[in-house]
Amino acid sequence: MTNATRRLILRANGLFLILFGGSGFLLDLRGYFLKEGAQSGLFASAPHTAIGFVEAHGLAVIIGVLLWRAQPARSWHLTAAAVHVLLGASNLIFWQIFVATKLLALGYISTSVHWIFVVLHLWAVAGAPRDAKATSAATSRPAAA
Repeated sequence: MTNATRRLILRANGLFLILFGGSGFLLDLRGYFLKEGAQSGLFASAPHTAIGFVEAHGLAVIIGVLLWRAQPARSWHLTAAAVHVLLGASNLIFWQIFVATKLLALGYISTSVHWIFVVLHLWAVAGAPRDAKATSAATSRPAAA
């Protein structure tokens, strides 16, 4: 796999996290402060849950920016795969949130995309050269006497 392809995967991933995370972040704030939108009922009955929504979506945006700017190194692909395992598994484990907020279509789309990115990043790891630090450490061993 080429560097350009690995960079494209990282950028697509970053864009997805920025757009979905950013939209979620704004909708979370709308639901909590304006009492409007899909999460408003959930936040009305359990206002303390808003912190988890806002933190998760805000962190998704931050991670998205980092992935957008990342070099196509194995370490970034492993990081991104781990992020999507966490997000995809969380969506599956807490699926009832999508049911309660009547956002099943969003749940299907976002969860599917998380797992697609896991596969893409693992594919990129398999096709990527070792990171420079790992490679230089492996090649700078002292010669046998």
